[in-house]
Amino acid sequence: MENGDGGSWKRSPGGLVTALEPVMNANDGDGAWVGWPGIADREFPPFESDGSLLVPVPLSEQEVADYYEGFSNDTLWPLYHDVIAQPSYHRQWWESYQRVNRRFAEAAAAVADEGATVWVQDYQLQLVPAMLRELRPDLVIGFFNHIPFPAYGIYSQLPWRRQILTGLLGADVIGFQRNADAGNFARAVRRLFGYSAKGTIVEVPETDEDGRPRIRQVIARHFPISIDSAAYQELAARPEVQERARQIRFELGDPEVVMLGVDRLDYTKGIAHRMNAFGELLAEGGLAPGRAVLVQVASPSRERVETYKTLRDDIELTVGRINGDYATIGHPAIHYLHTSFPREEMVALFLAADVMLVTALRDGMNLVAKEYVASRIDDGGVLILSEFAGAADELKSALLINPHDIDGVKGAILQAIRMPQRERATRMRALRRRVREHDVERWSSSFLDVLARARPGSGDAVVTPDEA
Repeated sequence: MENGDGGSWKRSPGGLVTALEPVMNANDGDGAWVGWPGIADREFPPFESDGSLLVPVPLSEQEVADYYEGFSNDTLWPLYHDVIAQPSYHRQWWESYQRVNRRFAEAAAAVADEGATVWVQDYQLQLVPAMLRELRPDLVIGFFNHIPFPAYGIYSQLPWRRQILTGLLGADVIGFQRNADAGNFARAVRRLFGYSAKGTIVEVPETDEDGRPRIRQVIARHFPISIDSAAYQELAARPEVQERARQIRFELGDPEVVMLGVDRLDYTKGIAHRMNAFGELLAEGGLAPGRAVLVQVASPSRERVETYKTLRDDIELTVGRINGDYATIGHPAIHYLHTSFPREEMVALFLAADVMLVTALRDGMNLVAKEYVASRIDDGGVLILSEFAGAADELKSALLINPHDIDGVKGAILQAIRMPQRERATRMRALRRRVREHDVERWSSSFLDVLARARPGSGDAVVTPDEA
């Protein structure tokens, strides 16, 4: 699609857009996306796309560095993922975070109809709900946190912990991936403010227009996100995708076992843990080089953040070491792909893989696990799933593992390889039933239904950090 300046727009490949696109498409053109266009130091006017209004919010190059790469992804991201990496706390980053959140709130307030519903997305915009409520008290405001919310002992390290909670409590409904995340949020509210937070209701004291005290109820509960499972099933049924899956196995040398990992290149994903388990199995003879291969797709992520540069170096050193020890000419032990693929190619990879490895050290959900399950229309394959991914709450027929327990991961890999076909099919049918019945439409409708009951409104908008 042309952007009016001689260039073109393309849709973000992220999971957030994938999840929310059906919501906006079902809105019959009565909604707006408010988000960063992905280009620094440029301003673009609002424009129409697929029946929705897209409202670009500009960021300077310095704001990308301080607000996005800095506070969002080098402060909040590691903090909210149990300090797997050490967060950095810089007042300059925090000041930028406040300014950018204010800009998003003002953009949403300007475009929203009277009494509209505004659904704010993710940790980059946690101050927006309260700012929106201040600017437009007529709005119905929802917020969804796509990543974990940490336990209080971790969250309390944040110098601006009270300000973040105040921002979130501006929403009428706050959604989390797991029940434990909602519980962590409620405990933080009780500890820092002393508000009543029982069950899913937080009572926020306020004053009305006449200065009289009142209580506003905020709903904080879990709404596990999902995928468009029917779209993955449809792709998996295409003859050309199935032929591509067979071709992939041929290109890998027709091994007996194909194992697959698909992740953003992120330290929360446990990529090194699965590689170390795989390498030890090769060293011990549990797996035979050439007869078992690991395909690791690691899409580029936050490549200007120093922690991610170091992670990439470490992963590539591990790949090189294992391949140096166990590869033969033309047959590497690990096929490492530092790139992204279109959805058709990913579904072909899912169909080609005997074992899917999801070894996240901490993950809000992990939609890849659900994508693999939805794609296995043959009821084949085995999902090995970290208990620290939100998907583990739902996909209980997977082989659940603690990724820190390398011996346990190795045992699960051997169990998956040796699993009788009948057991594989039984487990996969149960997994596919869960993903099919709890798809993205059910996720969005359940959230919006609760939001509508909280404060009825109309005229939806979606506010996202980087998805316009």
